[in-house]
Amino acid sequence: MSEILTRTGSPVEEVPEGPGRGEGQAAGYLPGRTLPLSVEFARQLRRRRTLVMFGLLLALPWILVAAFQLGAGSGQPSGVPRLSDLATEGGLNFAAFALSVSASFLLAVAVALFCGDTVASEASWSSLRYLLAAPVPRDRLLRQKLVVALTYSAAAVVCLPAMALLAGTLVFGWHDVRVPGTGETVAALDVLPRFGVVVGYVLVSQFVVAALAFLLSVGTDSPLGAVGGAVGLVIVSGILQAVDALGSLREFLPTFWSTAWLDALAPQPDYGGMVKGVAVSVTYSVVLVALAFRRFRRKDVVS
Repeated sequence: MSEILTRTGSPVEEVPEGPGRGEGQAAGYLPGRTLPLSVEFARQLRRRRTLVMFGLLLALPWILVAAFQLGAGSGQPSGVPRLSDLATEGGLNFAAFALSVSASFLLAVAVALFCGDTVASEASWSSLRYLLAAPVPRDRLLRQKLVVALTYSAAAVVCLPAMALLAGTLVFGWHDVRVPGTGETVAALDVLPRFGVVVGYVLVSQFVVAALAFLLSVGTDSPLGAVGGAVGLVIVSGILQAVDALGSLREFLPTFWSTAWLDALAPQPDYGGMVKGVAVSVTYSVVLVALAFRRFRRKDVVS
């Protein structure tokens, strides 16, 4: 074993490189053990914005229940039954209504918050450079934060319809589902598995918001800017969706297929629109996440 001399002339044994160690790395350093998921999950769970957002999502169904109870009998039913007209006819109808009024904005805000705040907040606190100096490899840091952000986003998307189903069943009972537009009735047990597919589809449709928020998060030290940019995408896409002159080009907008899940609750479910929506969402998401990793690898986190 080779030896080196200290300033005093005493020989010191040179420590050979072992598994997981590279030139200049400290003894025992393993890149794969830096920033464990459990640590990141705990850090994000203790954040006030996490607790506030989940509190709001869990409270919203009960707020809607109170609104329907207070306004019972004051509405004028239209000739064609709408989803809002059928919301009090059973737990599943109420859960579908709660999902329809929240998916286009509130859930998008929740997903944008979890994915847009995750890296930008570290940059704003000047802690990002210390994480990388630990040293946590850049790709691993992004991967761990993306996994945690997507997990909390999925929990947000799932908890609202789940709480709405519970609240609606307790208050309005468990009855067969009436389909908006036609008023046809479908057995509740037949609709329940399809409602699970609907929740999964809503989650996938939010991937574009999550990916854009994540891309903006790695490029700014302003969490509000990352979150606002992703929510702005939803708003702009919704506005362009109303422009009939765009014709079939609207099908490539991120929000165009956002309500395709309603076809899954019909007596004869149609999943064609949902398949197209998943294809559009996944395509955009893969491209945006790839850009986020590429940008972060070249980012100067010291300046």
